[in-house]
Amino acid sequence: MQISEDNPWLYTISSKRKLFNFNFKEIWQYRDLLFLFVKRDVVTVYKQTILGPLWYLIQPLFTALTFTLIFNKVANIETGTVPPFLFNLASISVWNYFKSCLNSTSDTFRSNAGIFSKVYFPRLISPLSVVISNLIKFGIQLLIFIGFYIYYYLKGATISINTTLLFFPFLVILMGLLGLSFGMIISSMVTKYRDLKYLLHFGVQLLMYTSAVMYPLALVREKLPRFAWLVEYNPMSYVIEAARHMLLNTGKLSIYGISYTVTVTIITLFLGLIVFNKTEKSFIDTI
Repeated sequence: MQISEDNPWLYTISSKRKLFNFNFKEIWQYRDLLFLFVKRDVVTVYKQTILGPLWYLIQPLFTALTFTLIFNKVANIETGTVPPFLFNLASISVWNYFKSCLNSTSDTFRSNAGIFSKVYFPRLISPLSVVISNLIKFGIQLLIFIGFYIYYYLKGATISINTTLLFFPFLVILMGLLGLSFGMIISSMVTKYRDLKYLLHFGVQLLMYTSAVMYPLALVREKLPRFAWLVEYNPMSYVIEAARHMLLNTGKLSIYGISYTVTVTIITLFLGLIVFNKTEKSFIDTI
């Protein structure tokens, strides 16, 4: 069957594409599918649970309470003038967004193999939907933080908002892109090496302890100078420290640290897109 020049194909689907390919125009054309995936991720996760969306609130609250009891009451880690529970709640809310983006995007190919093998759409929509849906969950947890912030403020706690709070949306975008980039790399490797899926959950738990989640960044430099490099080379430690500085006016906003995190994010995002595009051509044969 011949196609006339006056009536060409609208789309050409082919495995022959550039190694680095980010077609924003095509992703925008599939924006309705993107929003549908976001709705699916938000609604179906706790659809058949008793407490439903309340799990979005229970997990950070109980984690913050546990950290307060263990690290602040037992280990005597000081948080300055900021109430320990509020300090931990801010850190955990920020960390949870990065962790959720990383864990969910790292399972992209395996969890969506059935869809990917039946119909064409830009594969990048799947991890992007995870980043956006987790942003909604992060917004809910942030509202809980604001509620406790007002509570402690009315009780007379010495807390204040830093003017750098205006840059907090940039920090959130940076976290999302960092989780997306590492997730794409890992998801491509999981198609061949299934053990990485189990190693990831263990690794993320270890990563949390080197991300300055439950302690100030200055404390590890003071108490454990020989091992401080483990925290300083972790880009998320600067993000969490910056978030506490913006939300609670505590800690230090390191321009070097944020610049380092931006550099790592750009490099890993570039590598993630290359590996992701290469894997999507043949992953269905190995998944």
